[in-house]
Amino acid sequence: MPAKRTAKSDDGASAMLDQLKADKIRWVQLFYTDVFGGYNFVSIPLSALEAEMFTGGVPKLDGSSVRGFREIFESDMLLIPDARTLARIPWNPESGGTVRFICDVRLGGATEPYEHDPRGVARKTEKVLADAGYDRSYWGPEIEFFVFDSVEMIPSYQGVRDAWGGAGYLLRHGEAPWQGGPIQPTVRFKEGYHRAPPNDTLVGMRDEMCNILVDDFHLTLDAHHHEVATASQSEINVRFDELVLMADHIQDVRYVIRNVAAKHGKVGVLMPKPLYGDNGIGMHTNQSLWTKGVNTFYDERDKYAEVSQTCRYYIGGLLEHARALCAITNPITNSYRRLVPGYEAPVFIAWSKANRSANVRIPFYHRGRPAAKRIEYRTPDSSANIYLTEAALALAGLDGIRRKIEPPAPVDENIYKLSPTKRRQLEIRELPGSLGEALDCLESDRDFLKPAFPASLLDTYVELKREEQLELNLRPHPYEFYRYLDV
Repeated sequence: MPAKRTAKSDDGASAMLDQLKADKIRWVQLFYTDVFGGYNFVSIPLSALEAEMFTGGVPKLDGSSVRGFREIFESDMLLIPDARTLARIPWNPESGGTVRFICDVRLGGATEPYEHDPRGVARKTEKVLADAGYDRSYWGPEIEFFVFDSVEMIPSYQGVRDAWGGAGYLLRHGEAPWQGGPIQPTVRFKEGYHRAPPNDTLVGMRDEMCNILVDDFHLTLDAHHHEVATASQSEINVRFDELVLMADHIQDVRYVIRNVAAKHGKVGVLMPKPLYGDNGIGMHTNQSLWTKGVNTFYDERDKYAEVSQTCRYYIGGLLEHARALCAITNPITNSYRRLVPGYEAPVFIAWSKANRSANVRIPFYHRGRPAAKRIEYRTPDSSANIYLTEAALALAGLDGIRRKIEPPAPVDENIYKLSPTKRRQLEIRELPGSLGEALDCLESDRDFLKPAFPASLLDTYVELKREEQLELNLRPHPYEFYRYLDV
């Protein structure tokens, strides 16, 4: 079995390759992430991977075929394997042994990361933080997901190039109360949190997912459990890590969820709001900044939540840019089906300790423990590109520190139940209600991203996302037939 992530990407490459040959590994998968968070890869035989390629790159990427990368006349790109990300792929033993590396992307002949490479943006953000005096940042996104027995789409052919006119879908899951057939244990809407078997039907599959993540992908996990919604809504918690490595971990978790579900003939789903009337999928993102081994977010003298002034300024930056951040942290049209009142998803821009109706929360489990002090940004969902999400959150918080943005007073009551007048008095704004609105906010508030996000990346991102919004707007919705067929 491959060694854990210890080697540096420019040291010991020859010895590592020799060990892989001794382990009878035959295939190497080179993974990279596109602008929208898609996990892409190419397989090469181990014999084709040379030690110098860990610095010079593998010429196996046509950038014109990847969303948001390059044009056809400038498409030669390199994949730079990161030796720290060596992992074994366990679900295709017939290949004779397969490992993978996560790669950075470079242009042919270049020495710097490609500016549209999300992992490169995350790497640059780590440098921006270090230049500002924060030599470590720790991140802990919480991954939620569904596993359905099946997802059946009902197409409506319109006689056009894109045959999916959009007519309907059927979701099946034996745990769900709408499922027909013999009486069996079910999970009622909004009553799934920490349910035990036999109601929790996914515990064995989650164990399998987590064992693979620990044994083959070398992650450290904190917990897994059933979440609030029915149909096997679940959560896997990964132990905190630094910005880029944590983003790598989250890509691994998403990859394993989908593959293990498929192995069992089921469908792993990370879409934020697949079920009407029940909770959606969030990706609450915990974060903290450190300097020389000291957590800069902690201050034992603070009577409210033991947070420092630095932490308050960081929160101020998140709140200031929260509406623009949504275009990155909640990047698909379905994201805004989740950001509605009544389902534990944040709708309002506010901060608090422990209060889950605010979009910035100070977890308050551990009083008097400096290492545990962090903030939880509750807005993101699992459709987000995790590299860009962590980078954007860090830059928004850093902008708050730089500009000394003092957040409004914390709100320690259920914001959903406050009157509009009371919310205005407390300076509580609302998050965008649609992807289009979020993109408008990003276009008018993007300067805080300049230290790590090239303008061309943001321009491309917004352009492609507006096309995505338009494609949804062009199609009749099943509910429109129910509502308007007799008008």
